[in-house]
Order: sequence, then C-alpha cells, then structure tokens
Amino acid sequence: MGTAERKQSSFRETPDPYGVFPRLPPERLEDLTAHGERRRTTEGEVLYREGDPSREFLAILSGTVEILHDHGGPDERTLGVQGPGGFLGELGLLEGQAAFDTAVVRQAGEILVVPVERQRALVGRDSALGDLILRAYLGRRYLLIGLGAGFRILGSCYSPDTLRLREFAARNRLPHRWVDLEKDKEAEALLRRFSIRPEETPVVIWKGEQVLRNPSNAELARLIGLPAPSPEDGRCDVLVVGAGPAGLAASVYGASDGLSTVTVDAVATGGQAGTSSRIENYLGFPSGISGGELIERAVLQAHKFGARLMVPAEVSGLTPQDDEYIVAFADGSRARAGAVVLASGVWYRRLEVPGIDRFEGTSVYYAATVHEASLCRADPVAVVGGGNSAGQAALFLASHASRVHLLVRGGDLNADMSRYLVDQVERHPKIEVLRHTEVRGVAGEEKLDSLTVEDSARSTRRELKASALFVFIGARPRTEWLRGVLALDEKGFVLTGADARPAADAARWASLGRDPLLLETTLPGVFAAGDIRSGSVKRVASATGEGAMAISLLHEHREQTGNLVRTAGPEGRRPVANQSASRA
Repeated sequence: MGTAERKQSSFRETPDPYGVFPRLPPERLEDLTAHGERRRTTEGEVLYREGDPSREFLAILSGTVEILHDHGGPDERTLGVQGPGGFLGELGLLEGQAAFDTAVVRQAGEILVVPVERQRALVGRDSALGDLILRAYLGRRYLLIGLGAGFRILGSCYSPDTLRLREFAARNRLPHRWVDLEKDKEAEALLRRFSIRPEETPVVIWKGEQVLRNPSNAELARLIGLPAPSPEDGRCDVLVVGAGPAGLAASVYGASDGLSTVTVDAVATGGQAGTSSRIENYLGFPSGISGGELIERAVLQAHKFGARLMVPAEVSGLTPQDDEYIVAFADGSRARAGAVVLASGVWYRRLEVPGIDRFEGTSVYYAATVHEASLCRADPVAVVGGGNSAGQAALFLASHASRVHLLVRGGDLNADMSRYLVDQVERHPKIEVLRHTEVRGVAGEEKLDSLTVEDSARSTRRELKASALFVFIGARPRTEWLRGVLALDEKGFVLTGADARPAADAARWASLGRDPLLLETTLPGVFAAGDIRSGSVKRVASATGEGAMAISLLHEHREQTGNLVRTAGPEGRRPVANQSASRA
C-alpha cells in the first residue's frame, strides 16, 4: 500500500488474535497520568524510528498510531494500528535496546509520555499492570521474530561466524533475518547494494543502511543497544557468573538484600531454560510458562532491585587477592568482587555422528526456539533425547513441523522425563516416539535431508526423512576456566560443601575456623549454584532455589569473616584483621 493510499484509509485498529495489542483500562491510564505528561500529536508525526534508543513509554489517549516494519523501505509493512487505550513499544523498551519498529501517527490526537525508568518502577510495583504490559511486549517481540524484522545477517550457511552471529541473536531473542549467501535470491542484490565482497561476509545490516563486517558478538550487542559491559566500574559486593535461572535468582536476591550485584553472561540471559518452549511444572504457573517469558520476568526483577546485567561478557579467570576476588574477562578487562556466585550452567553435548558438523547451525540444532522452529516450514524433523528438554522441544516443534520423530536411546520415557511430559508426548498425533533408537548417519546436500537410524533392540537400520535434527543428549559444565582454581569432580562439575572439604586448602580454612558452607566451593566466598554444581538436581526450580540460597550463605560468610579471603603463599601469609559485615 502506497503512502497516499494509506493516508486515505480509515486506519481502524488492527484485529488482535494474538493478544499483543491490548488496551489499558481507564483506571490504569489514570495511574500512569500521574507519572508522565500529555502531548498533542500531528498526522504523519514519527514518534520513534527503528534503530532509535527506547527511552519513553507511550500510551494513546486519542487518535491512532500505525506500527511499521522497514518504514520507507522496500519491505515496508504494517504490524498493527492502535487507538485510544493502546500503548507502544516492545520488550526492548524495558531492556534498553533500540526500537525494532517505527511508530507513525495516522490520526492526530494525544499521547501520554512516561519516562522508561518510571515505567519500570510501575511495572515492578503493580502486578496487574506489569502482567498486561509484559505479556504484550513478549508477544510483540515474538511477532517481530516470526516476521523476520530487525537486522539482517548476510552470510553463508557453511560459515562458523555466520552460525555464531545467528546463535547469539537467537539466544538473546533479538528480531533478525538470516539471508543465506548460498541460495537466497536476495543475497546478490544486497552484496551489490552495499558493495560487499563475498569474502567479507558475514555482515550485519541494520536499518537498511548500516553495515558491520563480521562483527564480534559484543559489537552486534552494542549495535542494537544491549547495555555495554563495564566490569571495571569499581568493586561490587557479589559478581554472578551466568544469567540462567540460578544466576538471575542470585541477582534478584543479592540486589534486593542491598548488595551491589553484577551479573555477567558470555552469550545471553536465560541459559538452557531460556530456550524452553514451555515449562509446565514450575511452581506458581499452573498453565505453564515459556522459558523466554520466565527469564524476561526475572531480568525485569533484577533490574528493578538495581542489579547490573552485562551480555556478552565472558569470564576467563578467578584469582583470590587479599580481601576480595579478581575476575578476569576474555577481552582483557577485570572486575573486583567481595564474593562470587558461579552459575554458568552447562552446554548440551554434541552428537558424535560422521559428517554432522557440516549441518550444524543450518539444520542441526542444540536448542528449539521460535527462530529454529520458523525454519522447519512444515517439514518432518527429528529430536534426539529422552529428558525434559527433548520432550518440551518435541511438543513445541509439533506445532510447526509436519511430523516429529523423537529418538530415544532407552526403552522407557519415564526414566528421565517428567510424567506430565510423557503423557503429552505419547498422546500427540504428530509425534512418533522411536525407542531403542540412535542416529548412525546423516545425509543431504546443503541441508539435512535424512537420517540413518538404528534400532538397537532389533539390530536393524533404516532411513528416516528429516529436514532438521534437534539434539538434547546431556550436558557438560562450563568450567574449563576453573581448572586449577578450585576443585571439580571427574566430570568437571564444581564441588561444594562437604564434597569440597577433602580437596580444600586446610590452612586457608583453618584461619576462618570453619568448613565450606553448603554451596561454597574450595575458595571461601565463592559459591556454585544450579547445573554447574556437582550433585545438583537438573531442574529450573532447584536452580532458582540454589541461586537464592547462595545469597543467604554469602551473608553467613560475610557475617563470620567479612570479605576475608587469604591467598595461600609459600610462607603461609597470615590474614589481615577480620572485618565483619552485617546483612544489608
């Protein structure tokens, strides 16, 4: 629709089958009025543009506003039209990101402008308002992702850097579209338009004009407005490594207790839980909740209490130094912390099948998010694994794929999968459970076309059609950087509490007059929570509980010994005087 034709239309409000454009009740608008200012609008006025920083919450008092993707560009399209009671923005507004769409006034009227800092406080304080806004924002974010809005990643499906950028965007739930250099018709036109040589790819194209050639994850994060890591801003009371459920719980409880709290993650907030399509056994959510929504709520809580979240920020070292810890980052920067909570979780293990590496990122995945599901396009897919992650993925993918083959090495789904998931998986008409089955081969040209699977009970093999393979076969901890720093078990998980005591430095702990606390490692004041910890229960609820418990134990450590951490030297250097610290 052209501009002139658009202006002649009546601009009726967009039907809202997905619930992403709700109206604010009059009483909520009245509450917001006390925190903002009213402003007249004019026809054709641009309230914000794609790429602009998000700093204001805008509610419509009168008139209409059209929400556009690629405003003024060749792919311009209307995402929605809102009238009185509607409100603008999406998830990026709460998280300091740039806008991923453009808002244009189509019928003049009046809007209410509320600074985003006040809106965050209101959302955190008013649960009804918070639920309404957060659900709409999450829905709009996933709508943008599904439409391929946001920035473009132009690169080859065979490029590791293309895979890296796509994974970073998907894990951070950032709207984007991948243009495959190998087969997408749009690729050649983009190369010519921006004078890009094929060897310069992958590139990120933002707002149809800005080009980054093979950017790092950090450069991409800065482009779309993720908060810039600044770990050297001074000393913090507690530094949390990892922003999954355990790390975010530690962030919320640490910050709400008055501790200066910094949380860092190498890839994204959410961890493995953030990629879960639906979690139905988490306490307090009887109808279930998506991993993305659960994590976004936790991030909002952490911000509400003043915790600082930094992504991407990869930790590479941990060193005791007098009464604190020095945390080193991969970019060469360092941070100082009185205590540390290790909550960096685990990586899913790769499937060891000959030739599978050439399909990873293009049709073999280790997560099942909206991004990966959108690439299935009603084709049959396979899921490998017998745990909850595999079951959740199979159910989610069944709404996108024509058929889902769930390949389970064992003979009993109940062995590792929750009963509620087993019941849903076995009843679903589009899911076929293949027990005693393992992948032995993969086939395809540019993408996966089929699998060779073996039935170990019958010792038979057959070909299985599948356009994508999703792998959930166990995990390994992210602890390579901790070897030689503190004690790990034989699988690389962090030892804590009584398990850590035999490996602890006797001289260091004798000076404190105690043994490691329940979640404390062989270093005093360094705690481990969630999947990274040896002996942990691999559940979202237990990870959340351990994150909260780590902060409680951290207080106990501070009350007993202050922030005293003694660096053991060749002469057994005596610790400095004890400095007790009370709970905030």
